Amino acid sequence: MYTLYYLPDACSLATQVILHELKQPVSLINMQDVPDFKAINPVGSVPVLVNQDANNRENVRREGAAIILHLLNSHENIMLPKSGLSRDRAIENIMFANATMHPAYGRLFFISQHITDENTQQQAYQAATQAINGLWHVVELQLSQQDFLGGDAPGAADILLAVYARWGGSFPVEIQLGTNTQKMLSAVQQMPNFLKALQAEKVQAAA
Repeated sequence: MYTLYYLPDACSLATQVILHELKQPVSLINMQDVPDFKAINPVGSVPVLVNQDANNRENVRREGAAIILHLLNSHENIMLPKSGLSRDRAIENIMFANATMHPAYGRLFFISQHITDENTQQQAYQAATQAINGLWHVVELQLSQQDFLGGDAPGAADILLAVYARWGGSFPVEIQLGTNTQKMLSAVQQMPNFLKALQAEKVQAAA
Protein backbone atom coordinates (compact mmCIF):
# COMPACT_ATOMS: atom_id res chain seq x y z
CA MET A 1 0.00 0.00 0.00
CA TYR A 2 1.27 3.43 -0.95
CA THR A 3 0.45 6.69 0.79
CA LEU A 4 0.35 9.74 -1.47
CA TYR A 5 0.49 13.26 -0.09
CA TYR A 6 -1.30 15.48 -2.56
CA LEU A 7 -2.87 18.87 -3.19
CA PRO A 8 -6.17 18.93 -5.11
CA ASP A 9 -5.65 19.25 -8.89
CA ALA A 10 -1.90 19.68 -8.43
CA CYS A 11 0.78 17.67 -10.23
CA SER A 12 0.29 14.93 -7.60
CA LEU A 13 -2.87 14.07 -9.55
CA ALA A 14 -0.66 12.53 -12.25
CA THR A 15 1.09 10.34 -9.68
CA GLN A 16 -2.26 9.08 -8.46
CA VAL A 17 -3.40 8.29 -12.02
CA ILE A 18 -0.21 6.33 -12.65
CA LEU A 19 -0.64 4.38 -9.41
CA HIS A 20 -4.13 3.39 -10.57
CA GLU A 21 -2.78 2.43 -14.00
CA LEU A 22 -0.26 0.20 -12.23
CA LYS A 23 -3.08 -1.31 -10.14
CA GLN A 24 -1.42 -0.21 -6.91
CA PRO A 25 -3.60 0.57 -3.87
CA VAL A 26 -3.07 4.07 -2.53
CA SER A 27 -4.19 6.08 0.47
CA LEU A 28 -4.48 9.85 -0.03
CA ILE A 29 -3.53 12.56 2.44
CA ASN A 30 -4.12 16.22 1.59
CA MET A 31 -0.97 18.13 2.51
CA GLN A 32 -3.18 20.96 3.78
CA ASP A 33 -4.42 18.63 6.52
CA VAL A 34 -0.90 17.98 7.82
CA PRO A 35 0.07 20.45 10.58
CA ASP A 36 3.81 20.29 9.82
CA PHE A 37 4.05 19.07 6.25
CA LYS A 38 7.62 20.38 5.93
CA ALA A 39 8.67 17.68 8.37
CA ILE A 40 7.70 15.27 5.58
CA ASN A 41 9.03 17.35 2.70
CA PRO A 42 11.22 20.33 3.66
CA VAL A 43 10.49 21.91 0.26
CA GLY A 44 6.80 21.92 1.11
CA SER A 45 5.63 20.55 -2.23
CA VAL A 46 3.75 17.51 -3.49
CA PRO A 47 3.77 14.75 -4.48
CA VAL A 48 5.33 12.81 -1.66
CA LEU A 49 5.01 9.02 -1.82
CA VAL A 50 5.45 6.75 1.19
CA ASN A 51 5.56 2.96 1.42
CA GLN A 52 7.19 0.25 3.49
CA ASP A 53 9.90 -2.01 2.11
CA ALA A 54 10.36 -5.73 2.69
CA ASN A 55 12.09 -5.00 6.01
CA ASN A 56 9.14 -2.88 7.17
CA ARG A 57 11.15 0.31 6.85
CA GLU A 58 9.31 3.43 5.72
CA ASN A 59 10.49 4.85 2.42
CA VAL A 60 9.68 8.47 1.66
CA ARG A 61 10.11 9.62 -1.93
CA ARG A 62 9.91 13.20 -3.17
CA GLU A 63 10.00 14.95 -6.57
CA GLY A 64 7.38 13.99 -9.11
CA ALA A 65 9.59 12.70 -11.92
CA ALA A 66 11.70 10.61 -9.53
CA ILE A 67 8.55 9.12 -7.98
CA ILE A 68 7.06 8.29 -11.38
CA LEU A 69 10.26 6.64 -12.63
CA HIS A 70 10.50 4.62 -9.40
CA LEU A 71 6.93 3.39 -9.84
CA LEU A 72 7.41 2.51 -13.50
CA ASN A 73 10.62 0.65 -12.71
CA SER A 74 9.01 -1.21 -9.81
CA HIS A 75 5.78 -2.46 -11.38
CA GLU A 76 5.01 -4.20 -14.66
CA ASN A 77 3.69 -1.74 -17.25
CA ILE A 78 3.79 -0.69 -20.89
CA MET A 79 4.46 2.99 -20.16
CA LEU A 80 8.22 2.59 -19.70
CA PRO A 81 10.00 0.25 -22.14
CA LYS A 82 12.58 -2.08 -20.63
CA SER A 83 15.52 -0.87 -22.70
CA GLY A 84 16.73 0.83 -25.83
CA LEU A 85 15.95 4.10 -27.53
CA SER A 86 12.23 3.83 -26.79
CA ARG A 87 13.02 3.75 -23.05
CA ASP A 88 15.30 6.77 -23.41
CA ARG A 89 12.57 8.65 -25.27
CA ALA A 90 9.98 7.80 -22.62
CA ILE A 91 12.25 9.19 -19.89
CA GLU A 92 12.98 12.24 -22.04
CA ASN A 93 9.24 12.87 -22.43
CA ILE A 94 8.68 12.57 -18.67
CA MET A 95 11.47 15.05 -17.99
CA PHE A 96 10.14 17.46 -20.63
CA ALA A 97 6.75 17.41 -18.94
CA ASN A 98 8.05 17.64 -15.39
CA ALA A 99 11.10 19.88 -15.78
CA THR A 100 10.10 22.08 -18.73
CA MET A 101 6.32 22.33 -19.09
CA HIS A 102 5.56 22.25 -15.36
CA PRO A 103 7.82 25.22 -14.48
CA ALA A 104 6.36 27.16 -17.42
CA TYR A 105 2.89 26.82 -15.89
CA GLY A 106 4.38 27.48 -12.47
CA ARG A 107 5.15 31.03 -13.60
CA LEU A 108 1.42 31.69 -13.87
CA PHE A 109 0.95 30.81 -10.21
CA PHE A 110 3.93 32.98 -9.23
CA ILE A 111 2.58 35.95 -11.18
CA SER A 112 -0.86 35.60 -9.62
CA GLN A 113 0.50 35.39 -6.09
CA HIS A 114 3.40 37.85 -6.15
CA ILE A 115 2.80 40.60 -8.74
CA THR A 116 0.16 43.10 -7.68
CA ASP A 117 0.63 45.92 -10.18
CA GLU A 118 -1.98 45.32 -12.90
CA ASN A 119 0.13 46.43 -15.87
CA THR A 120 3.19 44.53 -14.72
CA GLN A 121 1.08 41.48 -14.03
CA GLN A 122 -0.47 41.56 -17.51
CA GLN A 123 2.93 41.87 -19.17
CA ALA A 124 4.20 38.95 -17.10
CA TYR A 125 1.17 36.86 -18.04
CA GLN A 126 1.77 37.59 -21.73
CA ALA A 127 5.41 36.55 -21.52
CA ALA A 128 4.56 33.38 -19.61
CA THR A 129 1.77 32.52 -22.04
CA GLN A 130 4.07 32.95 -25.01
CA ALA A 131 6.53 30.51 -23.47
CA ILE A 132 3.80 27.97 -22.67
CA ASN A 133 2.35 28.18 -26.17
CA GLY A 134 5.81 27.59 -27.60
CA LEU A 135 6.10 24.40 -25.58
CA TRP A 136 2.67 23.19 -26.66
CA HIS A 137 3.74 23.76 -30.25
CA VAL A 138 6.63 21.36 -29.63
CA VAL A 139 4.12 18.82 -28.32
CA GLU A 140 1.89 19.38 -31.35
CA LEU A 141 4.77 18.61 -33.70
CA GLN A 142 5.66 15.46 -31.81
CA LEU A 143 2.04 14.30 -32.05
CA SER A 144 1.88 14.80 -35.81
CA GLN A 145 2.97 11.20 -36.43
CA GLN A 146 1.50 9.44 -33.38
CA ASP A 147 -1.45 9.72 -30.99
CA PHE A 148 0.60 10.06 -27.80
CA LEU A 149 4.11 11.23 -26.98
CA GLY A 150 5.34 7.66 -26.68
CA GLY A 151 3.37 6.15 -29.54
CA ASP A 152 -0.02 4.48 -29.69
CA ALA A 153 -0.89 4.41 -25.98
CA PRO A 154 -0.88 7.04 -23.21
CA GLY A 155 2.31 7.24 -21.18
CA ALA A 156 3.35 8.99 -18.01
CA ALA A 157 4.32 12.17 -19.88
CA ASP A 158 0.89 12.39 -21.51
CA ILE A 159 -0.72 12.05 -18.08
CA LEU A 160 1.47 14.80 -16.66
CA LEU A 161 0.64 17.13 -19.55
CA ALA A 162 -3.07 16.39 -19.20
CA VAL A 163 -2.89 17.55 -15.58
CA TYR A 164 -0.99 20.74 -16.39
CA ALA A 165 -3.36 21.62 -19.23
CA ARG A 166 -6.20 21.90 -16.70
CA TRP A 167 -4.46 24.80 -14.96
CA GLY A 168 -4.63 27.37 -17.76
CA GLY A 169 -8.32 28.10 -17.15
CA SER A 170 -7.52 29.53 -13.72
CA PHE A 171 -5.68 32.51 -15.20
CA PRO A 172 -6.47 35.37 -17.63
CA VAL A 173 -4.41 33.81 -20.41
CA GLU A 174 -5.09 32.23 -23.79
CA ILE A 175 -3.32 28.89 -24.08
CA GLN A 176 -3.18 27.70 -27.68
CA LEU A 177 -3.47 23.96 -28.16
CA GLY A 178 -3.15 22.35 -31.58
CA THR A 179 -5.61 19.80 -32.94
CA ASN A 180 -3.33 16.83 -32.22
CA THR A 181 -2.67 18.08 -28.71
CA GLN A 182 -6.34 18.60 -27.94
CA LYS A 183 -7.09 15.08 -29.13
CA MET A 184 -4.35 13.61 -26.94
CA LEU A 185 -5.37 15.60 -23.86
CA SER A 186 -9.02 14.70 -24.27
CA ALA A 187 -8.18 11.00 -24.57
CA VAL A 188 -6.03 11.06 -21.43
CA GLN A 189 -8.50 13.09 -19.38
CA GLN A 190 -11.22 10.57 -20.24
CA MET A 191 -9.15 7.58 -19.15
CA PRO A 192 -11.03 5.64 -16.45
CA ASN A 193 -8.11 5.98 -14.04
CA PHE A 194 -7.83 9.72 -14.66
CA LEU A 195 -11.52 10.11 -13.79
CA LYS A 196 -11.04 7.77 -10.82
CA ALA A 197 -8.23 9.95 -9.48
CA LEU A 198 -10.30 13.12 -9.83
CA GLN A 199 -13.19 11.49 -8.02
CA ALA A 200 -10.91 10.26 -5.24
CA GLU A 201 -9.74 13.82 -4.63
CA LYS A 202 -13.36 15.01 -4.47
CA VAL A 203 -14.30 12.28 -2.03
CA GLN A 204 -11.28 13.08 0.12
CA ALA A 205 -12.21 16.77 0.16
CA ALA A 206 -15.76 15.99 1.23
CA ALA A 207 -14.71 13.65 4.02
